[in-house]
Amino acid sequence: MDHAVIFDFNGVLLDDERIHLALFNEALAPLGHALSEAEYFDRYVGFDDADCFRHAVEDRGGEITDAEVRRLIDEKAARYLTRMAQDPPLFPEAAAVVRGLARHHRLAICSGALRQEVEMVLAAASLTDCFTALVAAEDVAHGKPDPEGYVAALAALNRTGLSPLAADACLVVEDTVAGIAAAKGAGMRCLAVAHTYPAERLGEADRVVATLAEVTPEMVTALLR
Repeated sequence: MDHAVIFDFNGVLLDDERIHLALFNEALAPLGHALSEAEYFDRYVGFDDADCFRHAVEDRGGEITDAEVRRLIDEKAARYLTRMAQDPPLFPEAAAVVRGLARHHRLAICSGALRQEVEMVLAAASLTDCFTALVAAEDVAHGKPDPEGYVAALAALNRTGLSPLAADACLVVEDTVAGIAAAKGAGMRCLAVAHTYPAERLGEADRVVATLAEVTPEMVTALLR
């Protein structure tokens, strides 16, 4: 167990990006702003909630205060938790892949989502015990593509009392251009899944697969050699 796999969450394990888009637009509508699907997936999908709200307003020539950003985050989070409590849309193969990798590697999550959102879905899917560390939006000052989250995830893994890990002993599983940049900025290797972007947009990753179903312990071991 001298390697680790660090998963992004939304778009990698949880198929909820279009749900996020709908909830962003519900929160933005009273401000007179909305994101098209093309805009969201081209520019905003890699951002955490704070950066998405801020950029969505400022890109359209508006101004937004930190207090207003916080209010929008809280409003969206409440709606998201209600939606996820009904039936969290994990990718079909996600649970099996996570459980398979957990038998061979330490696992962590580094997500731009709120901690409560991630923890609720993991609990509903009976996957909580598979992960030894979780870094969420509240844990960092800068979201992806900044590497801060992945640096924090490595530090969290190294606080577990097991043998210390170096950055190049970690494989990040990502689905966005911003996420790949964050992983690479942290000195980690990256496996990209083409759930959100077409494979040709993910070429900065060390390997690209079409779906999470292709990810095996053997593939991870080979990428970390």
